[in-house]
Amino acid sequence: MIKNIHHIAIIGTNYSKTKEFYVNKLGFEVISEYVRPEKKDIILNVQNGDLVLEIFIKEDAPLRPKIPNPEYTGLRHLAFRVDNVEEMLKKFDMLGILHEELRYDDFDNKKMAFFFDPDGLPLEIHE
Repeated sequence: MIKNIHHIAIIGTNYSKTKEFYVNKLGFEVISEYVRPEKKDIILNVQNGDLVLEIFIKEDAPLRPKIPNPEYTGLRHLAFRVDNVEEMLKKFDMLGILHEELRYDDFDNKKMAFFFDPDGLPLEIHE
């Protein structure tokens, strides 16, 4: 039986920008890092609480379309629970993190907003 999520794997193209974003701006901690020259990538494993992201840094990975949009086929977005969406958006503004405006979830009417990592991966904060 499935108990919970073990980790979520994502791909980034720039090691320093991706590490800066997830570690220095979002507050994840590096738990391990593997350089794999034979695969031309670096695996950066980061953790925040029980959430582990396995980030593959592949400089030659195909890019998402230029306009960030969570409506593409596949993984729609990752959503992070926060205590206060408005405070997080203010922090994002200070950190220069691109985000959409505050809105309310259609189903639970709680505050939420989308934001994007350096490669345009759609992320969400939700109360």
